[in-house]
Parts: sequence; structure tokens; C-alpha cells
Amino acid sequence: MEKKEAALRYFRAGYNCAQSVVLACAGEREDLTRAAAAFGGGMGRLQKTCGAVTGAYICFGVDRASPGLPDEEDKLRVYERVRSFNRLFRERNGTDICSELLGEDLNTDEGRARIKELRLTEKVCEKCITDAIEIIEGLG
Repeated sequence: MEKKEAALRYFRAGYNCAQSVVLACAGEREDLTRAAAAFGGGMGRLQKTCGAVTGAYICFGVDRASPGLPDEEDKLRVYERVRSFNRLFRERNGTDICSELLGEDLNTDEGRARIKELRLTEKVCEKCITDAIEIIEGLG
């Protein structure tokens, strides 16, 4: 519960969805915060893979990857975690694509107004963030 609450605090304070997951799971590190900065809004507001999902992937790399040049086993350890996470996230949410999750365009005034009006940041983004944390914790 603590990590979910922390992630939501970060998000509500202004960090993007990817940063919020990373900060809650991997700790407050400037290098990780900066690395996750490009992944909000489905990767730079391209509305591709959800930032909460890519934030989880960053955490798996931080937690599971070996330092230096990885061998095939090192790669597979991280990739298996990513695949397991992705399957579980899609089971919960139907997709991992930001545009499909929100159903609105983050890059237009109209889309942003609808997101605000419908409170999609709270209803969708915060759910994705908490789902990501729960799945990460469940994978151990």
C-alpha cells in the first residue's frame, strides 16, 4: 500500500506517470527521474505505451539487469519480467496503449479539456499507476 500511495503523491505533485512509478519503486534518484521524464503520456505524449507501464519496465531494468554488458541470461531475466507484467496489465485494463486507455487526445485543447472534464487523470491514469505498482509487487 505504501508504494501505491507514494506513486499517487508523486503523480499529484506533478511528476508524470512513468516517473511516479519509478520514484515509488526504485527510490528518489535524480538519474532515474530524468530517465523516466520522456515516458509520460505514452512516451512523450505520443500516447503509445502507457507511462505507468514503461515506468515499471524501467524499474525491472534497475532491479534485475546486471551492470555492464549483459549476457543472454541477464537479458531474458528482465524480458520475462516485462512480458509477465504486460500480460497482467493488459488483463486488468484491456490494453497498454495510452490513447486507448484515455480515449482522448492529450495533444489537442479539446482532448485536454475532455480529460479534465471527465476527470480521466484520476479515473484512468491513477488506476494505471496503482495497477502497475500492484503488479510489480505481485511479481516480487
